[in-house]
Order: sequence, then structure tokens, then C-alpha cells
Amino acid sequence: MQLWLRLERTRRLFGGQHKRFCVRNILREWFGLRANDDFIWEVCHRALVDDEPLAGWDELPLPSLYPRKHRELLRAIVSVKLGISYYRVNLKELDAAYSIAFPGSTPINVNKKVKMLKS
Repeated sequence: MQLWLRLERTRRLFGGQHKRFCVRNILREWFGLRANDDFIWEVCHRALVDDEPLAGWDELPLPSLYPRKHRELLRAIVSVKLGISYYRVNLKELDAAYSIAFPGSTPINVNKKVKMLKS
């Protein structure tokens, strides 16, 4: 839950600083000089949304309204920092933490449900 709340605090901080809320800036804010280009590339490469990696400079939407990109970002950060496989990060725990951090907000799998209905 702490990662979700930190992500929201970072979004608010960047809004007050008129700074882009993107993967590159988030990682530099959280990890300082350790967030070099290789680290940023690795996180972006692992954060797959609709089978496409996140781009470092792309503006991210609100975590409470469009959570899937953020879930994949947090999943990638944890896997890179711990040196484990991206698929070993427990999605159920990330989703449960999201529900606690943002009660009453958009369900985390809303995009997946809509995609399944269209098929």
C-alpha cells in the first residue's frame, strides 16, 4: 500500500512543481542518482501494458482513475530492485493494496474486463 500512496504523493508533488508525471521523473525522484539510464530502461522494458513497454517520458494518468499502467510500473520497479523475475511479483497483493490506498476508485482490472467483453 505504501508504494501506491508514495506514487500519489509524487504525482501531487510534480503537479505543484509543474513537472511531468512520467516514469523517468518518478524514478529519479525516488532513487536519485541510482536512477541512471540503464535502470530507467530496465524498468520501462519490464513494465508491459497491452504487450508494449512504458516509455520513460510519456505522461502517466491519475493512479486512482487508470491504475493498470501504475500497477505494471510498480511491479517492474519491485522486480528490478529485488533482482527477481517480473512474474514473481504478486499481482493479487498489489491489487489489494491499491484497493486499500484508493477506496471507492476505479477497479484495477476495468480495462481487462472491457477488453474481454469486446471479444
